[in-house]
Amino acid sequence: MTAPTTATDVNQPSLQPTAPTGRRMSLPVLLLVIAGALALTSIVRLITGANGITNVSQMSTALQLAVPIGLAGLGGLWAERAGVVNIGLEGMMILGTWFGAWAGFQWGPWTGVLVGLIGGALGGLLHALVTVTFNVNHIVSGVAINILALGATRYLAPLAFEGHQGGSAKQSPAVESLGSFTVPGLSEALRDLNAKGWFFVSDIAGLLGGLVTNVSWLTLIAVALVPATWYILWRTPFGLRLRSCGENPIAAESLGVNVYKYKYVAVIISGALAGLGGVFLSIVANPFYLEGQTSGRGYIGLAAMIFGNWMPGGLAIGAGLFGYTDSLNLRGGSANVHALLLLGALLLVIGAIWLAIRKKYVHAVITLVIGALVYAWYAGTNEVPNQVVAATPYVITLVVLALSAQRLRMPRANGMPYRKGQGK
Repeated sequence: MTAPTTATDVNQPSLQPTAPTGRRMSLPVLLLVIAGALALTSIVRLITGANGITNVSQMSTALQLAVPIGLAGLGGLWAERAGVVNIGLEGMMILGTWFGAWAGFQWGPWTGVLVGLIGGALGGLLHALVTVTFNVNHIVSGVAINILALGATRYLAPLAFEGHQGGSAKQSPAVESLGSFTVPGLSEALRDLNAKGWFFVSDIAGLLGGLVTNVSWLTLIAVALVPATWYILWRTPFGLRLRSCGENPIAAESLGVNVYKYKYVAVIISGALAGLGGVFLSIVANPFYLEGQTSGRGYIGLAAMIFGNWMPGGLAIGAGLFGYTDSLNLRGGSANVHALLLLGALLLVIGAIWLAIRKKYVHAVITLVIGALVYAWYAGTNEVPNQVVAATPYVITLVVLALSAQRLRMPRANGMPYRKGQGK
């Protein structure tokens, strides 16, 4: 939902970016869709006996895995709302993991959080310098930053970590925990209710239980950043000007907006958020830096942002979806993914019916055939190969982007070259 900002600026009334066209899902409808998906998942759980797909531990792990993806996606949203494509999120996350662990094992975890955030911001500053000031292609700059970050951390890791207890050329010493919390009473009650296996009710209990059990303090900060981003970008004059730079920078400049400044600020914040996602990986998800631990989450975060149509709420849902599928690798992977084949088949059948109602008969038939093939896969097997389990998050990323492509609308000037003075 892209609501008009309430923050007024009487001197710049035409800065309001044009709202995306097309129908947008209201909050009640969105909640109804989520409830329907959860009910369908509950049916699959009862049919297959795969209770792990909605238990408290699964949901808690999914939340933990969704946080770095969501932070990377938020970073991408800030940059692209200002008109700068940020393919360098992966590299900025890598910088966050290294700097966070490097400072964390020496001076404590919260210092590691701050330094890791700064490390990611430095990556954002470099991307802004190259793309905004020197007008280099955004994709080329982002890929270069990813390569530079990987090379720099690989070079620095032996120098910083070897010789310390637990450190090596590819791993840092352990970092002290940031701490976590569990809501007493509520967590136990939800876990007990989830264990009863009741239709829908137990699944909701599992979802809610994951949100109040062993939650890191950094997770709370990450979750709070989603509504904070929405408020800043859609309810303040600062956010209005920043988004205008991504929609029509020439018009914004003609009305007195310093486009370069807003682009720089947005991309630096973008890098800081991606760096924070990297810090989460090297301090919370694992208590140490490990070479390659981002595992492409920067790219998945970018996919979550696109899935969410460059909106914080949609991005959060996308990150949750990808985090959930990623969590299947850690908890009952093969059995749970096999159960989700049935869920996928049911969703495809429902999608075919919806397409037929909209008189898109060719698309409906194709979707129905794919659904039948997925069901045949489920019915003809008892488990799926481990390779399929490992690939599930990436397959889901591609499928979701393919299905949501028709309703997407990025900022109009995103990735377009801009030179200071064009609006004069």
